[in-house]
Amino acid sequence: MGSVGDCFDNAMCESFFATLECELLNRRSFKTQAEARMAVFDFIEGWYNPHRRHSALDYLSPINYERSHSAEAD
Repeated sequence: MGSVGDCFDNAMCESFFATLECELLNRRSFKTQAEARMAVFDFIEGWYNPHRRHSALDYLSPINYERSHSAEAD
């Protein structure tokens, strides 16, 4: 972790929330909180983790990155 006020501490988290807001939340409205929760869950588990490539992960999806590193550890 960086020092107090270091702008790089939350860069990956900020990037995720910007993508979530742009790709999901700004494109639709929700009638209930439960509907919003399910939409966020579907976004993360259905697209963001299995398919979206991340520059911080050598342009692999999170699932493929974990698979490649667990295979190296074996």
